[in-house]
Amino acid sequence: MAVIRSSDLDFDTIKSNLKTFFQAQPEFADYDFDASGLSNILDVLAYNTHLNGLTANFAINESFLKSAQLRSSVVSHAETLGYYASSKTASSAVVTITAATSDTVTASAVLPRNTEFTGTLGDTSFTFQTTEAFTATNDGSGNFAFKDDNGLSNITIKEGTRKTKNFIVGEITENQVYVIPDVNVDKSTLQVKVFDTVSSSSFTTYTDIENTVRITPESTVFIIRETPNGFFELIFGEGNVLGKNPTSGNKIEVTYIASNGADANGISSFTADSTLTIGSTTVTPTVTVVSNSAGGAEKESIESIKLNAPIVFASQQRLVTAEDYRAIILQRFSNLIDAVAAWGGEDNIPKETGSVYVSLDFKDGITSDVQTTTKNAIRNDITDNLAIMSIDTEFVDPITALVEVTVTFDFDPDLTSTTLETQQENIKSAVNTFFTDNLGTFNKTFRKSALLATIDALSPAVLNSAATVKVQRSFTPSLNTTADYTIDFPMLIASPDDENRIITSSTFTFGGNTCILRNRLSSNIMEVFDQTNEAVVVDNVGTYDESNGSIKLNGFGTTLSAITGGSIKISVVPANQETIKPLRNYIFNVDNTKNIAIGTIDQQNTETTLTV
Repeated sequence: MAVIRSSDLDFDTIKSNLKTFFQAQPEFADYDFDASGLSNILDVLAYNTHLNGLTANFAINESFLKSAQLRSSVVSHAETLGYYASSKTASSAVVTITAATSDTVTASAVLPRNTEFTGTLGDTSFTFQTTEAFTATNDGSGNFAFKDDNGLSNITIKEGTRKTKNFIVGEITENQVYVIPDVNVDKSTLQVKVFDTVSSSSFTTYTDIENTVRITPESTVFIIRETPNGFFELIFGEGNVLGKNPTSGNKIEVTYIASNGADANGISSFTADSTLTIGSTTVTPTVTVVSNSAGGAEKESIESIKLNAPIVFASQQRLVTAEDYRAIILQRFSNLIDAVAAWGGEDNIPKETGSVYVSLDFKDGITSDVQTTTKNAIRNDITDNLAIMSIDTEFVDPITALVEVTVTFDFDPDLTSTTLETQQENIKSAVNTFFTDNLGTFNKTFRKSALLATIDALSPAVLNSAATVKVQRSFTPSLNTTADYTIDFPMLIASPDDENRIITSSTFTFGGNTCILRNRLSSNIMEVFDQTNEAVVVDNVGTYDESNGSIKLNGFGTTLSAITGGSIKISVVPANQETIKPLRNYIFNVDNTKNIAIGTIDQQNTETTLTV
C-alpha cells in the first residue's frame, strides 16, 4: 500500500503523492487522473494540505524568539525575558537661548517648559521643544541668557509634539487596560501622574520600572510595553510585587512626545515659534546651535531585539560581568550608541584591579557634548546603582586601526566583457563593501579567506586571488622636541625578516630631508631612513615588541620639522595575516588610500601586469 508522506509540503509534491496513493488502489489502476474531474478534487486536497502545512510551520516559527518573523511575536517573546523593545526616540539638539531687550530693570526671566522651536531639513520642518523651564538674569544691559538649575547655558531641545492622554481607573474587578493609541511615542519622555479624583489637583508621580532600582509594595512604578498593533500599553503593579496600583476613581494623566525619529537628525539652525514677555517688553528669543540635532531613532529592529533580549535577561538588572555592562548600556542608550565594548581591569593594559573599562561606539553625528552627557548619565543612572560598590567605571575612547589590503589576481578577459582596469576598480569597491558590512565596530574579526571568497565570486574572469595585509596606526609627535612614544597594535606583529621590512611609516621632514621610520632587516630595532639620500640618518630610535604588538620610540623628534598629513602613519605586518582579531576597544576599518588591486591577464600564456 502506498504511503502519503506528510513531510512533503510542496503543492506539486503533495498532489503527486496523492496520485501515487490512488494509483496503488485496484479500483484506480487504469484511471487517467490528468484528464478527469478527480484531478480538480486532488488540486483542492493538495492546496488544503499545503496551506495547513504552511500555517503549522508559521505557527511553530512564531513560537520561538530566534525563529519568529512577526514583530508582535518577537516583542512578546522578549517581554517574557524581561526585555522591553525600544520605542521611537526623539532627536535632540543642544542650543543656547538668549533674549536682548532694552529693559534694564527686570531682574530675571523664565523660558517656559515646552517652548517650541522650528528646525528645517531640506523641505521638511520639524518642531523642537524644551523639556523643562529655564531662567535667565539681567546682565544690567537688558540681555538675558537662559540657564538650567546648575547654571549651564547649554540647553537640550527635543523634536516632536507633546501629547496628553487621560484614563479613568474603573472598578477593581474590571480588567484595566490603558492603551496609548500612538505608534510614535518616545518612551523616554513619558510622564505618568495619578490624580486622586478627576477634579483633584493632588497627584502622585509614577516612575518607569526601567529607571527603578528597588521596588517595594509602596513603590509607584509603571511598565510601558508595545502592543501587537504597534501602540503602547501602560501597566501598573498589583499592590505587591510591582508596587502600588491606582485605585478606582483615580485619573491617570500620561504626557509624552510623539516623535519623527531619525528623520529630524542633522538640523543645524532653529528659530523660536513664539515671543517671550520680559517685564513690559515682548521679544523673540535668539537660538544659537551648539550641536546639530542627533540621536533620533526608529523603533528597535527585530534583529536587535533578538540579539539583546537574551543578554539583558542574563544580566538580571545587575552589573557583575563585562557582558552585563554591554547589555544594559545598549538597552538604555541604543538610540545614541551603535556598540559597547567592556572588559575587566584584570584584562586591561596596564592591569587595574577594581575597575571596569567601557568604550562606546557612538552613532554618526553624535557630538562630543552629547557623548559627554551620555557617559555621565551611564555613570550616574546605571553603574552607580547597579554595579558592585567597590568597582569603578572608566570610559575609554574607541581606537581605530586601519587595514591596508593589496589584492593580486589572475584575470581571463575571454570570460567577461569587463576590462582589467574596471575589474580592478570593482575589486577595490568590493573590499570597501566587505569592511562596511563585516567590520567597523567592536569585536569584529578580519578573516582574509572570507574577503578572498567575496572577490573570487565577483566574476568568473577572476581565476584566483591573493592578498597581503598590513595594519596601520597613527601618532602625532611634537615638532623639534625630543620625546618617547609608544604605538600599540591590537595583534601580534610579525617577526623580523631578512628581506622585507615589517614596520614602515609615512613620510616626514627630519633634518631637512624626507624620511620614514622602518625596522632594520632581521632586527626589531627601529631606524630613521632618509629617502632623499637613501641613507640611514638615525640607526637606533627604538624597538618593536612583536609579542606585545607595540612600537617604542625613544628620544624621537629632535629635528622633526614637518609631518606629511599632520600625523605619522605606522604600518605593520601582522604575525597572522589570515585572521586578525581586535582586542578590547579596537575597531578595524579599511584605508581607502592603501586599498590596491593588481590584476594579471592570463591569456594564451601571455601575461601583462597592470596596476591601478
